[in-house]
Amino acid sequence: MMKILDQIEEASPAISYAGLIERIEILRSTLRWSTRLERGDIDKLLRQATSLRDEVMQLSHKERFVQAATAGEPQTSAEQSRGVRRKALLERSFIFEGTFGDNPRLLESLEIAEKAAPTDLPVLIDGESGTGKELMAKVIHANGARADKPFISVNCGAIPDNLLESELFGHRKGAFTGASNDRKGKFESAHTGTIFLDEIGELPLAGQVKLLRVLEAHEIQRVGSDETIAVDTRIVAATNRNLRKLSEEGRFREDLFYRLSVIHVTLPPLRERRDEIPLLIAWFGDEAAGTLKRRPVRLTPRLRDFLLSYAYPGNIRELRNVMYRISCLAGEMADVEHLPLDMRPAAPGSAAAQTDGGLASGEQPISVANLMSLSDAKRAASDDAEKAFLERGLREVSGTVAELARRIDMNRSHLQMLLKKHGLHSKDFRNRNAPPAKNGANERDEEDEG
Repeated sequence: MMKILDQIEEASPAISYAGLIERIEILRSTLRWSTRLERGDIDKLLRQATSLRDEVMQLSHKERFVQAATAGEPQTSAEQSRGVRRKALLERSFIFEGTFGDNPRLLESLEIAEKAAPTDLPVLIDGESGTGKELMAKVIHANGARADKPFISVNCGAIPDNLLESELFGHRKGAFTGASNDRKGKFESAHTGTIFLDEIGELPLAGQVKLLRVLEAHEIQRVGSDETIAVDTRIVAATNRNLRKLSEEGRFREDLFYRLSVIHVTLPPLRERRDEIPLLIAWFGDEAAGTLKRRPVRLTPRLRDFLLSYAYPGNIRELRNVMYRISCLAGEMADVEHLPLDMRPAAPGSAAAQTDGGLASGEQPISVANLMSLSDAKRAASDDAEKAFLERGLREVSGTVAELARRIDMNRSHLQMLLKKHGLHSKDFRNRNAPPAKNGANERDEEDEG
């Protein structure tokens, strides 16, 4: 009997289902014909059964990976219709609930995620705030070999610098004031699973060095301890900032950037995924109704047309918040009056409409002849709406960028990027007779512009 056990123990890793089945049959024969098993033999068999189960799961994921990589080889992705590509993802049992559209850039991101998921390679997800980066991280985790293991999310921008190391790596009792007990960090909690590092661009340089060590050595040290702890964790990071540019400026380690971005996934903003907007309106409307324990709110044609054409600088998160707001404030029917004040369309013929929704002085209207396609026209209209929204918001906050970012729930650095895109300067909207902003907000805005 021990010879049979040793034969299984020394067998080479399985490379096919046939090989795994043969090893499983050996285990079954061992259990069937053995009249008496010692405790050590039982433990050995249990370890081998667990190992075989893991190999079956990994082989299943590898087979799906090969199918994903080779599916449709006679036809390139560009030649396939959007519907065909989306249907192919579903037929390959790729899990992506909560991602509704078939925008080509979104489909490309999902196809990259599908191929990366069965591996343990680090993934970097970038995109504007509110585009669904954490959802994409969960998609990668759910389709990988660690799907039944922990998924731990960490917001790197929300942890104070002095607590960052303790939060990520844990601490020993007495390591610092207030450390009354030993505490596991996020990496230990995510052992064998996936850790999602959101807003990785906000991580200070000292924390970047520590993270680089984890990526290289696969081990951590708790604060106040010399003991190293091995961790087996898949890392998925996300950012709404340009890490390559930050590394060129010396604010993000270049070696860490290349370590994290082995697989790089970019999520397009919602204004480029307009096919999703009606689906998201219905989804969040039902979700809000369930949360508020009431019937889904109905939308007037005027409100629905506005929601379908709005630029959504806050992306999916902004749309979700809007649907919850109108579901709460409206009765059975919602109209534009239930929108936030700074979001409502200006009345036709009003001064606000002339400045916000109309053309600025000296600006020429866009000629249809100059547009290549309907999508170009939609993109131009979306950019105009986005610029008008930002101008209206800056006027309402007297040019205080920090206050505008707070009101529309947007990362301040991303808002600065949008203002730069449209050539808007906060100082042009400041009321010099207004009292100075609290906490030096205007001064900080001037620093940002400089």
